[in-house]
Amino acid sequence: MADLVYPPVVVVLKTFWKYLGLRFDFKGDENIPRQGGAILAMNHVGYLDFALIGTAALPVKRYVRFMAKKEIFENKIAGPLMRGMHHISVDRSSGSASFVAALRALKAGEIVGIFPEGTISVSFELKEFKSGAVRLAMGAGVPVIPAVVWGSQRIWTKKVKRDLKRNKYPISVTFGQPLHFTKDDYVEEGEAQLRAAMQALLLDVQSHYPDSHEGARWAPVRLGGSAPAPLN
Repeated sequence: MADLVYPPVVVVLKTFWKYLGLRFDFKGDENIPRQGGAILAMNHVGYLDFALIGTAALPVKRYVRFMAKKEIFENKIAGPLMRGMHHISVDRSSGSASFVAALRALKAGEIVGIFPEGTISVSFELKEFKSGAVRLAMGAGVPVIPAVVWGSQRIWTKKVKRDLKRNKYPISVTFGQPLHFTKDDYVEEGEAQLRAAMQALLLDVQSHYPDSHEGARWAPVRLGGSAPAPLN
């Protein structure tokens, strides 16, 4: 498909990242296929996650088509950009249309980005997963690439005032090894495998993060931070 909107948006984003002075630590892009369909399954800690993970995938010359709630597509400014970049609208009250659209994109050789948690985790820990990622992978016959982002919540996240000053925050994005599922596998087992892979990546990224988590509002209580505790 023609990409007339994505390239200029990338230029704007890179300029924005430079303005913020972000320090990137991107790893694992060798796990992203250079061609053919694949799913990026990502954790969700901040509003800029999709843009940062998309930026991390650029060195392999792949554009990610993100699944995002339909309200974004209805915005007068963001809507035309989302459609122009061929992202996929998700109606949470009726997900069948978005599932079919994502399946079509995957079979056409696109990379589709999914947040299995469905929404931002205010505790910054992984929430319970929805089953879409694994079911899509089974239906399209494509791999799932687990991915994690860390540090984006320091810029803009739920229930915290956004910080768009030049603070030079470290931003980590890691792509894990592909997971493969078949139609003979159990969806529940696949979701558990995906969640375990993402949890392992998250723990590794957090352990190597250059700034201390102690007492930080953007850090989970498990790491000594003061974010809300996860809900049981």
